[in-house]
Amino acid sequence: MRYSKNLKDYELLDMSDGEKLERWGKYILIRPDPQIVWTKKKDQKLWGKAHARYIRSSSGGGHWEKLKKMDDSWTIKYKDLTFNLKPMGFKHTGLFPEQSVNWDYMIDKISNETKKGREINVLNLFAYTGGATIACAYAGAKVCHVDSSQGMTNWAKENLAASGLKDRPVRFLVDDVIKFVKREIRRGNKYDCIIMDPPSYGRGKNGEVWSIEKNIFELISLCSQLLSDNPLFMIINTYTGGLSGTIISNVVKYAIMDRKYNITFDEIGLKKSGENLFLPCGITTICEF
Repeated sequence: MRYSKNLKDYELLDMSDGEKLERWGKYILIRPDPQIVWTKKKDQKLWGKAHARYIRSSSGGGHWEKLKKMDDSWTIKYKDLTFNLKPMGFKHTGLFPEQSVNWDYMIDKISNETKKGREINVLNLFAYTGGATIACAYAGAKVCHVDSSQGMTNWAKENLAASGLKDRPVRFLVDDVIKFVKREIRRGNKYDCIIMDPPSYGRGKNGEVWSIEKNIFELISLCSQLLSDNPLFMIINTYTGGLSGTIISNVVKYAIMDRKYNITFDEIGLKKSGENLFLPCGITTICEF
């Protein structure tokens, strides 16, 4: 498993009985996680420090229950990057800290090229609140950020500004990913790095339906046509249990058949504070050219 050793403002404090106890900067939250199938004695004093807990509803969805006084939003840092957080629907805070191990990879690969004076163009699909966008902009790349949600795109803009990078060349677009990629192919645009973080299921801004099982091969095949003559990498994050790293690797091999590359895949996750225990948070497949 790949995990970040550089998280300072985030900690996985404990996990038991389908819940995880996390510190997000100055606040401690309790959130459900179906992968936590073990039962262990909890440190009730530690769990009692939580400021809020997400309660699932038996009819779907859920709500946040505030346990102590806390702000509606706050910021945390990862190295030189700053992110705005707020408890939102379906248990999220607007950031996936496990992705920081991928941000480190992106920053390293891109900055090695930009320091040589090379212009690097990045396409970030299903870009959410912009963690990867901000990391790539920080490394000196030009970034095209695409997400179907106007709200998430506005949030990404806030994160870019909070990180002191609002003047960097980042283009924010609210669009259906597949429709956008097809238009980019027709325009003849090319990218040196392509990042995608597809959900299992979703809808575009005009009601377009996305299903990862039905659409991932088409998307990767289309993205292969957007790669520059000297690309750096393609990164694909997946969370669907039925689509293992081997499956995504096979998809890439069938979708990209005209280039030489190396494929690796592994779980990414979070390390429990003070113990050699890990919580898996998805699979990252990296196609490096």
